[in-house]
Amino acid sequence: MKPFTFDQIPVMMNKIHDKLEHLEKLILRISTIKEDKEDILNIEEASKLLNLSVSTIYSKVSRREIPVNKQGKRIYFYRHELMQWIKSGRVKTYLEIQNDIEKRSKI
Repeated sequence: MKPFTFDQIPVMMNKIHDKLEHLEKLILRISTIKEDKEDILNIEEASKLLNLSVSTIYSKVSRREIPVNKQGKRIYFYRHELMQWIKSGRVKTYLEIQNDIEKRSKI
């Protein structure tokens, strides 16, 4: 990029401003698309996501072990709820348990 003169600063600032506005619009459009699409999954898609059979999913639904949404006879899952469900079953590592014990002993 070649240097510009002091007189060119207003023109350059306008160009920068226009580009920033364009980028802002693109970012807002992308975030709106992601918010609008909450990733609702049917049983087959949930089965693939969780790597469980459809029958296992039905069993977990009937035992209320997995977050589910019912509409009539159909069941649906939100991807983010399933991911939270997976994270809730996380087993702590030995080091994490040891750190928790040390924190509690300091209190």
